[in-house]
Amino acid sequence: MPKVVIHAAWSPGEVRVVTMADGVPLDYALWRPGSPDGVGDVYRGRITAIVPAMAGAFVTLAGGTSGRSDGTEGFLPDSAGAKGLTEGAIVLVRITRTAQGGKGPRLSARVKWEENGSEHKGHGLLRRGIDPLRELAARYPEASVLVDDPALAASLRADLGDRLIRVPQAFDDVIETEVESLASSEVTLASGVRLSVYPTPALVAIDVDGGAALAGRDVAARRHLALNVSLLPELARQIRLRNLSGAIMVDLAGMKAKQRTALGSALVTALAGDPLRPRFLGFTALGLAEISRPRVRAPLHEALSGPLASGLSALRTIARATRAEPGTRMTLRAAPAVIAALETDQVALTELARITGQGSNSRSDPSLPGDGWCIEAVHG
Repeated sequence: MPKVVIHAAWSPGEVRVVTMADGVPLDYALWRPGSPDGVGDVYRGRITAIVPAMAGAFVTLAGGTSGRSDGTEGFLPDSAGAKGLTEGAIVLVRITRTAQGGKGPRLSARVKWEENGSEHKGHGLLRRGIDPLRELAARYPEASVLVDDPALAASLRADLGDRLIRVPQAFDDVIETEVESLASSEVTLASGVRLSVYPTPALVAIDVDGGAALAGRDVAARRHLALNVSLLPELARQIRLRNLSGAIMVDLAGMKAKQRTALGSALVTALAGDPLRPRFLGFTALGLAEISRPRVRAPLHEALSGPLASGLSALRTIARATRAEPGTRMTLRAAPAVIAALETDQVALTELARITGQGSNSRSDPSLPGDGWCIEAVHG
């Protein structure tokens, strides 16, 4: 069994978590404590619409223990407990899939819950689900957890005990480079093979370009087969690291469509270690490998896009600069949507103030495009 170590790198509003198996990144997750993705949250919701055509019902999850109403609506399939319910009914539900791909969260009414007194008689949030860091710690119970922030370490100590180790820096240059590469749609392997990842609303397409790696003196069919077999473990690792989910179609390098069926068992083996248990469904008539991977948390390309992701990246930049030159004062100038997202987050700006020793020093600039931002030094 490979030795697994969990690395948790803190920045204001976000914890980037990587599991390393014998020095190789295996899992990657983003935990945003002030803007949790909701997976595992338990709600008392209200049925707002029964939709026979979709074999389920929509449930309003508005409100929560904080008293805040955000109007969130999730979908409860008949197979997960909606069958037999009526509009207006109050139902206990758990979020099994976070909102993603433009769709709201998926729900299940199969929830174990013990009521305490008269608490939570209305509808709303009853209990938060497990965060990604604790989830990975539970998945690898023997793994050490390296954390580089004292406040984060203190909050985890009761759950992780002696497994938790405080370090000055959770990510070294190797891990940081690997994590940064996950934001790119292209992966170039040591062999020269290039993987190109193309997410679409319906599916994720992955193209494998063998390039010069297919050259050689051996018979072409054998070269192509050997190359594809060798790259399948890395293909599976990239799918897992990027949390690609739903329908995944892979166009492997070279080989005629009929020849690719010989790769089926090797692909099944490569996917076998994934905790989400993706299924290889076979090859299409065009020779594309079909993979189905459960949707639970949002795929990385979605988590890394949008105003909040942009704003948290800016805060991470400020935090790094503050550590490098304590006392440096900086102003964040960002597009209105970015500022609004950071102000909605319940912890990001507060955590920034904790390490800079300053109040929120940011301003909205409508002249900046989309999710744009820049950091300016404050002099004097």
